[in-house]
Amino acid sequence: MLDGTVTADAADAIRGGLGMPSDDIPAPVLAGAARRLILEAGSVDADRIFARARALRDELDEAGILDRERAAREARGLRLQSMRDGSVRIVWNLDPIDGSVVSELYDRATSPRRGGPRFVTDEEHAQRIAEDPRTTEQLASDAFYGLVTAGAEVNPTQLVGRGAPAVRVTVTEQQLNARAGHGRVQRSQAPVSIETVERLACTQGTIAVVFDEHGQPLDVGREQRLFTQRQRIALAERDGGCGWTACERPPSWCEAHHIRHWARDGGRTDVADGILLCRHHHLLLHDHHWEIERRGPGGSEYWLIPPPGHPEPAPRRLASKSAALNELLAGVP
Repeated sequence: MLDGTVTADAADAIRGGLGMPSDDIPAPVLAGAARRLILEAGSVDADRIFARARALRDELDEAGILDRERAAREARGLRLQSMRDGSVRIVWNLDPIDGSVVSELYDRATSPRRGGPRFVTDEEHAQRIAEDPRTTEQLASDAFYGLVTAGAEVNPTQLVGRGAPAVRVTVTEQQLNARAGHGRVQRSQAPVSIETVERLACTQGTIAVVFDEHGQPLDVGREQRLFTQRQRIALAERDGGCGWTACERPPSWCEAHHIRHWARDGGRTDVADGILLCRHHHLLLHDHHWEIERRGPGGSEYWLIPPPGHPEPAPRRLASKSAALNELLAGVP
């Protein structure tokens, strides 16, 4: 900080992400990790350096994931603050699992307004939200107030979309069978202990998504226009969110794009020829004539091809944002 190598925000992010030394992770080990992060801090913002620091701590301290998960759970809480004008402010801290449920409901209530997906089956709901005169914050407030007051009798199709919210956690079959390692919350990519994975599997069941040696989900495609729910699950596990470079929209905000266009190229609705894109980048790709090509071993690499005349014409490789898949391909036990 003193010589200007890192900003105060970046230093706080590194310190907060790496956490405190422990019996298993002594100070010299954390200092080595900090040195690695300092080299990256000049080119990324504080939020990204914090995420990188947290991921490094998780790599170094596998056993500590459960402890940190428990600490986040213990830190949960909801506080009501009475304002001077009689209104009430709510401050709600949630652990990653409960937060994933609430975040999904928030997305359903507001995503069409905020640039999220508009699915054919929910078009009427999406149009209603887009044309609603309330602000996005007011929409969210009214939706959650309705959920609280109506409770079990609420009609979710009228309020925040269809179906009960679900937490999707990714774990390898090897880890689940061995009861070792950890899973990843799809929405936040936060690691969760194998104990939590087992609990969620007990209450919600499991869906197997099988990948080949190149990280490609095995084809479950059908000769139909729209990707099925199971295909979207496979795409979400493979891509981890919007495939566009530097975009961090989660899978729930994304639409499934046909790399070989359905009408123009006679493309198939296969997982290998699909990729998740948020609505903004899906529109950008079609409107400005970008292309995506499969290359590499087994067609497992996805490359973004700029349109003719683009100032940066070089193709860009699109990297998966799924921490769980990246760990699987890297051979992390």
